[in-house]
Amino acid sequence: MFQLTSLPLTCATLSLAFLTGAAQAEINLPAATDRPILTIQMGDDLIELDRAGLATLPQTQIETTTIWTEGDQTFDGVRVTSLLDALGVDDGTLTLIAANLYQIEIPVDHFTDDGAILAMDRNGKPMSLRDKGPLWLVYDYDADEKFRTEVIYSNSIWQLERIEIGD
Repeated sequence: MFQLTSLPLTCATLSLAFLTGAAQAEINLPAATDRPILTIQMGDDLIELDRAGLATLPQTQIETTTIWTEGDQTFDGVRVTSLLDALGVDDGTLTLIAANLYQIEIPVDHFTDDGAILAMDRNGKPMSLRDKGPLWLVYDYDADEKFRTEVIYSNSIWQLERIEIGD
């Protein structure tokens, strides 16, 4: 039996479902179906991405040396600019937070098409927490002197698990 008192709840539920669908369409990233490796906070919106979700974005490979590893390393992942484009973010500040709660702030306009990637794999293997994963913000340090500065090294956060997008 239909009750008039259930109408506001039904309308609210439909509105919520509609808004949720619209938000996912704007962001254009699949919801996590496996264990999330990255959580993104955009205002009141919380987005959880697993490896498969990040893999839907254009992938980039960087071959470089680092000050933290020995020899040439191959990193595979998503260019930060590709992630920002998928999120519809073009200004503000990113707060990147590691598993140990180390955090850094980087202005969105710092990221360029030849800049940092969110590396998911190193030398062909997923990175574990023990191996600086699940994500490591990596630059092509060997490609250009601009990627060999104290600021860039400080920005190269590993064990990255969360990004908060602010004004």
